[in-house]
Amino acid sequence: MDFLGHYNYWIVIFLMMAGLFTVINRGNLVKKIVGLNIFQTSVFIMFISFGYVTGGAPPILEDGITLYANPLPHVLILTAIVVGVATTALALALVIRIREAYGTIEEEEIHVQDQDF
Repeated sequence: MDFLGHYNYWIVIFLMMAGLFTVINRGNLVKKIVGLNIFQTSVFIMFISFGYVTGGAPPILEDGITLYANPLPHVLILTAIVVGVATTALALALVIRIREAYGTIEEEEIHVQDQDF
């Protein structure tokens, strides 16, 4: 078994766990957004790893190339990157509004203030 030959999948697992741990364990809203971005990046790496073909070439017709890589995962990831940037911008804008309304971005302090009303 080629344990280190699939190092990209180990990186995916590590990044997924680090992102998930950050989202669950941190109370700071900005850190939660950073954790979500780390998790999202691991999904990107996973899909790109699935689309990789050893010795494959881009699907451009040329002489001498017989093995082509599927471009669909790469195209999907490019779209996901754009959506991810927009989602992150929206989340950060919401954090700014929460900071203006509550004076903090810590989740526990926001819950305490909500229970006081």
